[in-house]
Amino acid sequence: MGAVLFYWVLKAVLTPILRVVWRPWVEGAENIPLEGPAILAGNHLSFLDHFFLPVVVPRRVTFLAKSDYFTEAGVKGWFKRVFFSGAGQIPIDRSGGKASEGALRSGVRVLRQGRLIGIYPEGTRSPDGRLYRGKIGVARMALEAGVPVIPVAMIGTFEVQPPGQLVPKIRRIGMRVGRPLDFSRYADMADDRFVLRSITDQIMYELMALSGQEYVDMYAKRAKEEIAAARAAGTSVPAGRSTPAAGTLPAAGTGTTAGTGTTAGTGSVPAAAGHVPAAGAVAGIPEGPAAAAGERPARPVAAPTRPRGSDDHADRAV
Repeated sequence: MGAVLFYWVLKAVLTPILRVVWRPWVEGAENIPLEGPAILAGNHLSFLDHFFLPVVVPRRVTFLAKSDYFTEAGVKGWFKRVFFSGAGQIPIDRSGGKASEGALRSGVRVLRQGRLIGIYPEGTRSPDGRLYRGKIGVARMALEAGVPVIPVAMIGTFEVQPPGQLVPKIRRIGMRVGRPLDFSRYADMADDRFVLRSITDQIMYELMALSGQEYVDMYAKRAKEEIAAARAAGTSVPAGRSTPAAGTLPAAGTGTTAGTGTTAGTGSVPAAAGHVPAAGAVAGIPEGPAAAAGERPARPVAAPTRPRGSDDHADRAV
């Protein structure tokens, strides 16, 4: 009860401030159900993502948040701990094993109570504003709980407060909400890692189409490690593993995607190859409210695919 009260008090206090200072716009808010369970799967660009998404969702959103937010030291760590604990968010241990499975089971329980779960499939914030490979925990929760996945793309939060920057800039941000993805036809395949990977790839494809981000076929955590190692060695920061050729869909499965000019809302696992619509021609994605010049990202240049010859190929749940 205390966590619920804290959530609504915090939202009541922060919403007017966030709306006045950063003037968030949203497209596709009607795709978020007014009742019933669903997973809101978003790209993760900034710590501010946790604040702006609840502003535009009238219902309470319970996030799966990395356990580091609950244990970080210092004043900043204390603020994060109070915020996430008080709001009843679920800590998720990304080391894997039983700890990670426990967090996913907690998420499924929340969904079975008819509530909304927020999750960032990348597992951590993007180090450079690009979209990284998703972890399969989101797919497992969707199949085990039998709920739709709604892609939510954050726009501009990386420019406002990228990782490592303490004071956010004043700049308008936005959100694009895609159509619900229904994966119920795969309900009895929650233990099939190939299916889980294909579903996750489709979710990342939808996020890429909505956000306009460049896709990098490696985990964001690995990218951060490579960047840190390059800086420590005094060499140039690696650009990341090459993205797939433009116009390719995720490599596993068959079917169509939703909200990108094909069969909407079907949640079918993507085909091995396909066509990414040309810039500005992605069906079902409106151009949205007017924004200052330069604040809109480019349309997608490549789609997720399975790694080829990669040492970062192992599927991770969280």
